[in-house]
Amino acid sequence: MSKLTFAAATVLAFAIAGPAQALEQRPVLTLAMAKTIAEACEAKAKAAGWRPINIAIYDEGANLKYFHRMDGAFLGSVQVSQLKGETSARFPRSTREYAEIAFGKDGKPGRNPGIAHGPGIAAFPGGLPIMTAAGQQLGGIGVSGATSDEDEQCAQAGIDAIADMLK
Repeated sequence: MSKLTFAAATVLAFAIAGPAQALEQRPVLTLAMAKTIAEACEAKAKAAGWRPINIAIYDEGANLKYFHRMDGAFLGSVQVSQLKGETSARFPRSTREYAEIAFGKDGKPGRNPGIAHGPGIAAFPGGLPIMTAAGQQLGGIGVSGATSDEDEQCAQAGIDAIADMLK
């Protein structure tokens, strides 16, 4: 191969490879982040003296990323926490919002009661989407075992624990 042909091939290789290196990078929910969320959820429940909880954390594809069950948490709440987490991972809404859509709020009827009976939809508080500050969804978290309001507060405490990583 002549020097000119080699030089042309090298320039062409770099021209083709350049766009491949410019692929967009998107933030992801790491295992370390998920563990931090779960630890903060558990700490919130313990500090408040609430019942033990189950914590299910899902990635952006609604795949279970991390699950944590506190000692003594209801076994039946395992599946409930997973339903809440998966719901909030698939849609950028809290499961409280689904309850309001289905059952209404402030004495007004819900605008879509059938959504509560949809497959794979949790329509009660305790599930929150995990969003970046820029509004990109990284996944969802579901908490179950305490009251629904307490579950939601635990989920929020978990998300708050990684707030700096979501900027």
